[in-house]
Amino acid sequence: MKIRIIGLFILLPVLVVTLYAQDLPAYRIFSSSGKAISFEKMAKDLSDEELVLFGELHDNAIAHWLQLELTKRLFQLNGTKLALGAEMFETHQNKYLQQYLVDGNDKAFRDSTKLWSNYGTDYKPLVDFARTNTLAFFASNVPRKYASMIFKKGPASLDSISADERLLLCPLPFPFDSTLTQYQELIKMGMEMHASGINFAKAQAIKDATMAWNITLQLHAGKTVLHYNGSYHSDYHQSICWYVEQYRKGTRLKTISVVTQADLKKLSPEFFDKADYIIVVDEDVTRTLE
Repeated sequence: MKIRIIGLFILLPVLVVTLYAQDLPAYRIFSSSGKAISFEKMAKDLSDEELVLFGELHDNAIAHWLQLELTKRLFQLNGTKLALGAEMFETHQNKYLQQYLVDGNDKAFRDSTKLWSNYGTDYKPLVDFARTNTLAFFASNVPRKYASMIFKKGPASLDSISADERLLLCPLPFPFDSTLTQYQELIKMGMEMHASGINFAKAQAIKDATMAWNITLQLHAGKTVLHYNGSYHSDYHQSICWYVEQYRKGTRLKTISVVTQADLKKLSPEFFDKADYIIVVDEDVTRTLE
C-alpha cells in the first residue's frame, strides 16, 4: 500500500504537466512576484479597492474578454457603487456617451463621434453592460488635439484655450515628474524621433493627468472605479497612478497589466512588479486590430 501511495506522489507532477498541456490554456494570472492566482481570488481582492486600473493590450482578444468578465464579477460584489471609465473615450465625447447610456441608440452614437475601430467588438460590450445595469460609464481621456498642441509647442500653448475647453482637461498647469521611468523612456523616444523629448513626454502626461482627474471626480462622488486603459498608462504604479495620488492622496488602488508569452507555466522575470496582477496571454491569441 505504501509503495502505491509513493508511486502516486511521484506521478502527480507528471499528471499535472500532462493535463496542463492537454488543456491548452489561453491565459494565466500571476501576482507581482510571479505567484499563480485564480481569477476569483483576484476579483475578490480587487473588490475591496477604491480604484482598479485594468492595463490592457489594445489588440488582445483575451484581455477584452477578461475585462468584461471582471466587470461582471465586480458588479456582483460591489453593485451599483461600481463606476466604469475608459481611455478609449475622450472628454469631448462624454455627452454622446451619456446619451447612449440613456437611449441605447447605437447608430446615433456611432454617427455622433469618432470611435476606436475595435469599439464594436471590444468596448461596446462594456458600455452595454453599464447601460443594462444602470452603472456610470465616463469618458476619461484628454481630446487628442490638446496633447498634440503640447507635443508641437509645449504646455504653454494651452494658455490660449477658452474656459469651456479647459473643462475638458485636468486643472492647468498640470504637474509633471520627469524622474518617473515611464516618462524617462518617452523623453528618450522623443529625442530619437528628432523631436522635443520633454514635450513628447508631457503630451502623454496630460493624458494620464486628465484620466486621473476624471477618475478622482468619480471617487469623490463615492464610486468604486474600474478603469480601462493601455497598460503603459498604469504599469509600475506610475503615470495615472502618480496623478491620482496628486489629486486624491491615499487612494486605495491596484493595477492589472496584460502581457504575452509563449510559455504560460510561469511568469517571466522581466514582468515582475509590472502591476499588482499580471495576466499572461498566449502569444498566439488572435489580435483584434490590424
